[in-house]
Parts: sequence; structure tokens; C-alpha cells
Amino acid sequence: MSALAASAEAAARAPRRAGPVIAVASGKGGVGKTALALALARAFALRKARTLVVDADLGMANVDVQLGLNPPGDLGAVVAGRLTLEEAVAPACGGSHKAGGFDIIAGPSGSGALAGLDIDAVGRLAGGLAAASMSYDRTLIDLAAGAERATLRLAAAADDVLVVINDEPTSLTDAYAFVKTLRVRDEGACPFVVVNNAPGKAEAQTAYAMFARTCESFLGFRPPLAGIIRRDPHVPGAIRAQSPLDQRYPGTDAARDAAALARTLEQGVAPG
Repeated sequence: MSALAASAEAAARAPRRAGPVIAVASGKGGVGKTALALALARAFALRKARTLVVDADLGMANVDVQLGLNPPGDLGAVVAGRLTLEEAVAPACGGSHKAGGFDIIAGPSGSGALAGLDIDAVGRLAGGLAAASMSYDRTLIDLAAGAERATLRLAAAADDVLVVINDEPTSLTDAYAFVKTLRVRDEGACPFVVVNNAPGKAEAQTAYAMFARTCESFLGFRPPLAGIIRRDPHVPGAIRAQSPLDQRYPGTDAARDAAALARTLEQGVAPG
């Protein structure tokens, strides 16, 4: 039995004690999903939650690049059987979660090496990640953009799904396609919505209202709004500096919004 299969089997046998697993998704690329996942991880870590970020963009992973890390292994090595998931874990942001750090499991950066992974292997990966999450208070899975089968399988294995949108029409239509496909797989799925890179609260509320009305009209449910992340000129600078936003530019608008989102998710309540 492979290490990944053994981890999946252990997850199935063990009682769930871990904090929630949150999948971060988007219908299209370019909406700032990965930067948001890292800002949210930093916000959880600053609240003393032991946090793990898994780069599960099986085609174009880049969490390690955004953090300027050179981890000892990645999901490619895990799937190939060269490492266990535990061996692929690397510390980020100073390491100790008491100092605002968190852990990551990187993906194979820019190689597309896992993009063709068969669905059974993705299922084993999902089980292994569930086992790894038992050591953490919060686990964030940064998914690939879009609604490929592997992405949906990993999303379905999470406790909660955050769908990241912005106010561009293509973002709204592609996010709707993701949610529709997720609901076909699991009619009870009710992902949260985060409006990212919002020029203002009014514009964000308008974008959310359009998206929510479409879901209500055609899917019969209204996804709750979990948070709004304001457009912040410091975000591109943090990405260039290969650092989470709050570590590079603490107290900025987007960092405060990420902290508010973390509080909302910890409470398990989405504002109306």
C-alpha cells in the first residue's frame, strides 16, 4: 500500500478531531485566489490557530513561489510515493504558528505534472489531506481555477468552500459554472462567497447580489456572503516581495479585511 493510500485509510478509520478544512476556489484565474488564501492563513495563524495551506492547483501550483520558499517536497513527490504528506510539509512565515507562521504543502510549481491525475488517485489524495488536517486547527486547500473533475472532488471533500469572485462579468459567470457543477455533484453544497479586490463596498455588494440572484434563480439557493476584501495597492507589492500581505504590510485595508474574514469563518456565521 502506498503512503498516500495508507494516509487515506487512516483518515477513514480515525475519528475527526481536526479543525475544518476550507477549500478556496474560483471560476476563473486572475481573481487573487492564492493571495487571498495566504492572507487568510496568516490571519488564522495570528489568531493562534495552527494552520496548513495545501497547494492543490494540480496544473499550475505556485504557493511556494508566492512565499519565496524552496520546500523539500511537494504533492508530486507524494503522489509518486517518494514522500509522505507529513514529509512534504514545510514551515512558512517564520515557522512557529505562535509567531504568526503557518505550514504549507506545495504543489509542483508550473509543471502541470498532476493535471492528468486520475479521479481515484485524486480521491486518495483527498483522503490523505483529511488525515494531514488532523494535526491542524485550520486547513486551507488552494484549488485550481475552474470546475475540472479533480478540483470538484477536492472541493467536495472539504468542510467548507469559499468561492472567490470579483466584479468582472467573466468572474461571475465562471464562478456560477463552478457552483452549478459542484451542486450537480452534491445538491446540498452551499459554498460561501468572497468578493476580492473590490473597488468599494457598494461595488462588491452589487457584484455579490448579481451572483446570488443567479444562483437563486437557477439553482434554488442563495450562497451566503462571507466577506469583502477591498482593493489594496499593497497586494501586488506583497506578491512581488514573496510575502503574505499582513507580514509585509500589516494593518492595510486588505489585511484587515482578511482578518475579518478569518473571524467570520471561525464563528461559523456568514453575514447577510
